Amino acid sequence: MDKAMDLAGESFTAGEFPVGCVIVYQDEILANGSRTGTVGKFPNEVDHAEMIALRRLAAIERRIDPSKITIFSTLEPCLMCFGAILLTDIEKIVCAYEDVMGGGTGCDLEKLNPLYRNRHLLIVRNVLRTKSLELLKAYFSDPGNAYWRGSHLAEYTLSQ
Repeated sequence: MDKAMDLAGESFTAGEFPVGCVIVYQDEILANGSRTGTVGKFPNEVDHAEMIALRRLAAIERRIDPSKITIFSTLEPCLMCFGAILLTDIEKIVCAYEDVMGGGTGCDLEKLNPLYRNRHLLIVRNVLRTKSLELLKAYFSDPGNAYWRGSHLAEYTLSQ
C-alpha cells in the first residue's frame, strides 16, 4: 500500500485526483497505475488508477494465477473498476479509504448475474486510511482542484 500511496502522491503533485493502485503477485509488484484525466474542462472517467494498472497487467506476457493477485488501491474501487477486477478473477482487494459516493465494493454479488455472482473475493479495508484521507483532504481543500469539488465524497472527506 505504501507504493500505491506514493503513486497517489505523484497524481496529487501533478494536479490530478490522488489515487494510486498497485497489483501484487507472490510479493512482486506486477503493475501499477495512478489517476489521470481529472484536470481540464472535461474529465476523463476511464483512466482510473485501477484501470491503468489492469491494462498494464494484461500486457504482461507470462502465466499468472489471478486468484493469487492482490490489488492495492488508495481509494475504494468504483463500480467500473470493481467490475473489471471481478472479470479479471482477482480475489483480493485492499483499499485505504472508502468511496462513500461511488465505491463499488459494497455491491451484493449474490443479486448480480452469474458472471459476477460466482466470484470469490476478499476485501480488506482501511489499510493506511489516514494517509489517504490526508491526501484527499489536501486535494479537496485546494480551490484550484475542480474535480469532484462539492461532491458527497468531498464533503464527507473534509468533514473528518
